[in-house]
Amino acid sequence: MIIAISVTLFFIVLRFVVTLFNFMSNPKLQRIARPYNDMVSILIPARNEQQNIEKLLRSITEQDYSDYEVIILDDNSTDDTYSICTRYASAHANINVIKGNALPDDWLGKNYACHQLAQQAKGKYLMFVDADEEIQPGLINSAVHRMHLRQVALLSLFTNQRMLTLGEKLVVPLMHFLLLNLLPVRLIYLTKNYTVAAASGQFMFFDAEAYHKNQWHQQVRNKVVEDVEIMKLVKAARYRGESLLANGLIHCRMYTGFNEAIHGFSKNFLAIFNYSVPGFLVYITLLIGGPLLVITTLNLPLIVLMVGLIILTRIMISLAAGQNAVLNVVLHPLQMASMLLIAFFSVQQYLTKNTVWKGRRV
Repeated sequence: MIIAISVTLFFIVLRFVVTLFNFMSNPKLQRIARPYNDMVSILIPARNEQQNIEKLLRSITEQDYSDYEVIILDDNSTDDTYSICTRYASAHANINVIKGNALPDDWLGKNYACHQLAQQAKGKYLMFVDADEEIQPGLINSAVHRMHLRQVALLSLFTNQRMLTLGEKLVVPLMHFLLLNLLPVRLIYLTKNYTVAAASGQFMFFDAEAYHKNQWHQQVRNKVVEDVEIMKLVKAARYRGESLLANGLIHCRMYTGFNEAIHGFSKNFLAIFNYSVPGFLVYITLLIGGPLLVITTLNLPLIVLMVGLIILTRIMISLAAGQNAVLNVVLHPLQMASMLLIAFFSVQQYLTKNTVWKGRRV
């Protein structure tokens, strides 16, 4: 009992220290006013995105950056995605729409779409964004500045999340919670060890020369969590890579409700733990079972210490991620319940190999 409580408290303190490091080091993309004119290819894979794609395109054309092209790949959509995109492109000379090829057997859909897009790009930089995002003025210029400053082959951003329903607020904050609670983000750039890696496929900004030389999407063609795998490959090839928080420069509404969010997170949750089911279960046990064990001791000073560290952790993560800190603290127990549900479905889908996303088995 004493050993279990000691391990739990060590685990909570360690995660608090990691969160504090992330909060103090402030790993955000800084807004830069200095103008750049490097050609940027904005590459958008789109599959059944009729509800979202026009918002993204509008936000791109409202940018304060002029040296760019937009290429949209319609990935065999069954809705009006293609017609919406072609109609928008007809009014903007620097926007092009292409039809994706049939998906080969050994590829996953998004990876193949990105690979095809890169083959059509002419820019010095390749900016991959998802169709359900909106970008803010200053994003492209600030990203280009960061590439010049850091001399990295890949810059990835963890986007600010828009959550409209209670179901989304019970699940989506877990993304930043896991990131900022487990990994000192600055170390992705500072350390050469390729295993220290994290990235978000919602924003991947490549040096085009390095990308074309290495064909990174082709290398990860059958990987579900291609973003993290690409960052590992970038660092393993002795390039620099960096991941940052988006600092309000790009927003995304990942899911529209609780069920969709649970299903979406479940498909790649285990990848964070390198698909180790035992390691994943140990983490979940310490994260959720550990605090419950401490509460059963009825030791008030110990409980206050634990709760205080958890609350401070949630506040720091929420502020760094641009989220409502009070709401995340209040919803923390329900978010942990959502984590359990995600854990169950993640393990089930991994063991049965029956994960399906957007009509395709992954």
